[in-house]
Amino acid sequence: MTTHKRTAMLSIAAAALAVIGLAGCSTTGQAGTSGTTGSASATSGPTGAITVFAAASLQQTFTTLGKQYEAAHPGTSVTFSFAGSSDLVTQIRNGAPADVFASADEANMDKIAKTDLAAGSPRDFATNTLEIAVAPGNPKHITDLADLTSSGVQLVTCAAPVPCGAATAKVEQAAGVDLHPVSEEQSVTDVLGKVESGQADAGLVYVTDVRGADGKVDGVPFDAASGAVNTYPIGVLRDAANPALAQAFTDYVRSGAGRKVLADAGFGAP
Repeated sequence: MTTHKRTAMLSIAAAALAVIGLAGCSTTGQAGTSGTTGSASATSGPTGAITVFAAASLQQTFTTLGKQYEAAHPGTSVTFSFAGSSDLVTQIRNGAPADVFASADEANMDKIAKTDLAAGSPRDFATNTLEIAVAPGNPKHITDLADLTSSGVQLVTCAAPVPCGAATAKVEQAAGVDLHPVSEEQSVTDVLGKVESGQADAGLVYVTDVRGADGKVDGVPFDAASGAVNTYPIGVLRDAANPALAQAFTDYVRSGAGRKVLADAGFGAP
């Protein structure tokens, strides 16, 4: 073989090896890109916006959970409407746009679930019990439910259709007392507000409300409260505009992260 031919063949071989090397690099790069895409896909979830109707006693905890969820899931927005559970039921029945409903009791959730306004079965996520809220220092020296019947005590409670009102009726019966509130409010936050502002000497609210008041009221526990524990259910609504995100947020509330926020606020496990 001549020197000229040998040189030409060596040049062809070198060129072929270079092409193979480039092809290998290209394949490796594609595999890396594919791995990155797979990772992003694994951490992705539903995006968009949802509206959550939630019991008034959940205002602080759900506001925190909403912010945490949005931070952990970019591209999502969680808006809340807080009110007494019975008022929220009325709004949902009248067609108010909402994706999720979280009730302070099972009775009001049943009004939604049993009329096919819920998508699937609601799930319990927390419990709560009543406590007597009084002014700081307890100037009326209230120690039990019976003390609320004294003529010198201005008492405020929730109205009967509201979960805290239904619980109040149960503890009255259990304790054998007959309470005479000066007003009955449509949400537990309204009861708390009247005690905080001095418009009432005492109010029957939840343990979580006293804890969340940041020292504006003191709490007086009483034995009969254990006989009226409220269970809180949550569920996606049938007409949810964003059912995937609604379910994802509902799952988050019931997750370990959600449970921690709820427990820190004083809610019990379901």
